Amino acid sequence: MKHLFIPFGSLLFSALFSLNSYSQGCVAIRPMSCSSTNANSLNILEKGALQFSTNYQYFKSFRHFRGSHQEKERIENNTQVENFSHSFELRVEYGVTSRLSASISIPYLSYSRTSLYEHYGNSLDRNPDQLRFETNSNGLGDIRINTNFWLFDPLNSDSKGNIALGLGIKLPTGNENVQGNFHKRSSIDQDSIVTKAVDQSIQLGDGGFGIIFQYQAMRKLFKGTLFYSNGFYMSNPMTENTTLARGTLLNVNPIIAYHSIPDQFAIRAGLNQTVSKVHGLSFSLGARFEGVPSHDLIGSSNGYRRPGHVLSAEPGISYAHKALNFGLSVPTAVYRNRVKSVYDLSDPLGERHGDAAFADYLVNFTFSYRIHPTKKDSHQPMND
Repeated sequence: MKHLFIPFGSLLFSALFSLNSYSQGCVAIRPMSCSSTNANSLNILEKGALQFSTNYQYFKSFRHFRGSHQEKERIENNTQVENFSHSFELRVEYGVTSRLSASISIPYLSYSRTSLYEHYGNSLDRNPDQLRFETNSNGLGDIRINTNFWLFDPLNSDSKGNIALGLGIKLPTGNENVQGNFHKRSSIDQDSIVTKAVDQSIQLGDGGFGIIFQYQAMRKLFKGTLFYSNGFYMSNPMTENTTLARGTLLNVNPIIAYHSIPDQFAIRAGLNQTVSKVHGLSFSLGARFEGVPSHDLIGSSNGYRRPGHVLSAEPGISYAHKALNFGLSVPTAVYRNRVKSVYDLSDPLGERHGDAAFADYLVNFTFSYRIHPTKKDSHQPMND
């Protein structure tokens, strides 16, 4: 099944790596690989092999949702918040055995955010010229270290599928308290600058240690067609970091005084189809569901957060040639929901419900290069 195995492996590389959750607008989903493996789910990383992978992602968020309802008037009135996200990730993975691998992922993030309300304000009285200003953050994100173990022997020629379980940690290497300049009008109607923390959605890190649980699975259905699924849950036991959500503690509800260190999750599944046995070309189509819950698995869920989730359709294309893999995918949102946070739920009248801005789609490009332990290709793919 080598003719099937190599191109599918490359596409699943792009698909898995594209599950790097992204800061979906104002819902602060940190860049996070779904799986700790090289993401070539069938092209097993053999003992002693090294794989270097890079991932680039871009999105623009600007559509505001409160619950699943889109507030279209925000765009009509030009009061929408716009986030622009560029993320680059370097990943190195080593095959400890044919069943066990270890990896490290190092992200570099570049965010920009424009708004009216954070500066002069949205209203015509406070901001008659409807001036929009920008804040930025650039730098190292939160590094992740992962291990991955295949439940069944990948060298078994009779196998038509496999399941891998992974465990990892997230290190608080990204700055969770990036400061920015905010424009305010003085009492004599002059511009003044206030320096405080930028919005949570463009902070480089969350300030906490995380525990990552993950899985990946695949099953051959027909010749050239495979089913894939993978996902993760990152538990952040810490409650809050030291970043002030409003820049001050004056008249701020203690529930949202500081930024929360929230959990996050993602799950995806779909089909991959090989279309070229010779040139390693494959296509995939699947669905992915990801987000930030309002309540954490472990510990308190206090702190400022915008919980929510996104359901996307995820088409992908990839090309494999020898040790090289290229992949492109464009997950496109079909359902978005900004759910109520702990702070929202504390309203005794049940009326409070914050909003968040979401992107329409994500552009995701991946590239990988593998170094084998010997000159001879030692892959042991499942037989067709």
